[in-house]
Amino acid sequence: MRAAPSLRGCVCLLLALILDLARGYLTVNIEPLPPVVAGDAVTLKCNFKTDGRMREIVWYRVTDGGTIKQKIFTFDAMFSTNYSHMENYRKREDLVYQSTVRLPEVRISDNGPYECHVGIYDRATREKVVLASGNIFLNVMAPPTSIEVVAADTPAPFSRYQAQNFTLVCIVSGGKPAPMVYFKRDGEPIDAVPLSEPLVASSGPLQDGRPFRSLLHRDLDDTKMQKSLSLLDTENQGGRPYTEHSSRGLTPDPSIFLQPTTENIPETVVSREFPRWVHNSEPIYFLRHSHTPGSDGTVEVRALLTWTLNPQIDNEALFSCEVKHPALSMPMQAEVMLVAPKGPQIVMTPRRARVGDTVRILVHGFQNEVFPEPMFTWTRVGSRLLDGSTEFDGKELVLERVPAELNGSMYRCTAQNPLGSTDTHTRLIVFENPNIPRGTEDSNGSASGPAGIRLTLVLALTVVLELT
Repeated sequence: MRAAPSLRGCVCLLLALILDLARGYLTVNIEPLPPVVAGDAVTLKCNFKTDGRMREIVWYRVTDGGTIKQKIFTFDAMFSTNYSHMENYRKREDLVYQSTVRLPEVRISDNGPYECHVGIYDRATREKVVLASGNIFLNVMAPPTSIEVVAADTPAPFSRYQAQNFTLVCIVSGGKPAPMVYFKRDGEPIDAVPLSEPLVASSGPLQDGRPFRSLLHRDLDDTKMQKSLSLLDTENQGGRPYTEHSSRGLTPDPSIFLQPTTENIPETVVSREFPRWVHNSEPIYFLRHSHTPGSDGTVEVRALLTWTLNPQIDNEALFSCEVKHPALSMPMQAEVMLVAPKGPQIVMTPRRARVGDTVRILVHGFQNEVFPEPMFTWTRVGSRLLDGSTEFDGKELVLERVPAELNGSMYRCTAQNPLGSTDTHTRLIVFENPNIPRGTEDSNGSASGPAGIRLTLVLALTVVLELT
């Protein structure tokens, strides 16, 4: 009596095996792929093994988290006899197939899951189809497309007697996944303190308690050190700060930037007064990263390097931002050199200004590459500007309808960035306008009198460079 249940179990198992053989079997898998780079050709391979007759193969691209399946390839055995896209061969009584889909130039938008669905006929009846599927996630990488280093919060003034914090921002765009961004100074990696939150705004020096390492050997020689110390001694004694007279003027070539009527004052005075707050040691760097996802799947990375600026040491220091990414064969790099403005070049128009003309005085450039961008402030020596203001901020000073009273007036342009400042003086002498009667023009240069002698426009440059 007890053998009956066991016999029934064997019979059920036998029937299941018979039904399974009648139905046939099917296994499907997609060959795994490593991450691919945008622009490369990619081939997806779907391998399936069966002892039945194939009915169809369908490839899908899955989007919107699996809610949408876009059909990208279909093979229907009922309506096609073309098997060129598959490779098959005999292995015992089974057939092994391979179906491939080629993406000739993969894009970031192709990133995501793909599915291969295969159907075979049931052996018991052709009205039934046995289905199986496999899936793969195609990971498409993209190298960064741009890299840029800028200074935060610029233009900014030069601070002679108070330490100020300075931040370089490296902006890397177009990468997927997010790249690794780091800074170097003079070719050496910077050991920075990582930050997860922005630094609290403060004018004081940044500290983290680590031991200092001297930077004097990098940029300073004994002559510079003696001069900087002598400045402090002079200040303690209440005397005038030491100034060094350059043997070579910083004024531009007169044949290029000066008009024939220009009076050239070649002397250039360079100030090397260093402030008390300067520390002759390596600064403490702080590094913070931010990531902003883009609509196309890429990530914009911003790396912010902050430290307490030391113009005595940081002037002419070379900072580079480097990027490592799995889609790059070698790091990307962008570099900047911190440089104080020096030798401004002034251009004045018109060449011969007459009473009533509009005169424009423009800073055309510098003798050196300046970074970060300087700010410009114009003042009139000993008096107010033509509009009554004490100073004007901007690269170009415009004097509208100049009157005769401005003849011989002196204008000062101060160009400065956090590394230093320089002053340029321009003297204006005006020609009398023969179309305006002499002695009758008002203070704004409007005509009201008889003609007289011609005056001459004189552009005189005196450069006073103040560095610390």
